[in-house]
Amino acid sequence: MVVEQLCKYPFTVTHAAAPGNALEFVSEYLLSPELAQRVATNFWALSDPTRVRIIHALSLGELRNSDLAEVLGLTESAVSHQMKDLRLMNLVTGEKHGREVRYRLNDSHVRHSFEDALNHVQEPLRDAAE
Repeated sequence: MVVEQLCKYPFTVTHAAAPGNALEFVSEYLLSPELAQRVATNFWALSDPTRVRIIHALSLGELRNSDLAEVLGLTESAVSHQMKDLRLMNLVTGEKHGREVRYRLNDSHVRHSFEDALNHVQEPLRDAAE
């Protein structure tokens, strides 16, 4: 990755900035357009319910293409098409075993991103149940 594309985001800061310093703070830490595009591409993966279900299934365990097709009620061809996109985005990885490929999430960041999104959309449901 090009150094200019690295984000200087202050992950340890709990509040963005004091009101008088917001513009200066944002100017210093705002994502570059290139890095913003990479982040948007990752969020794009979650814009399709089928990909979301695939990511969720793989967050629960490694599965073969045929297993994913069965559990999701899709054709193997449809799963393969989605897996190609997810592999290109570096969100999943596959390991060939004979004629089959076993898929898993690429790393814990993918799982955490998915879990954070899932928790976010479930908050109103939990609040309503209380």
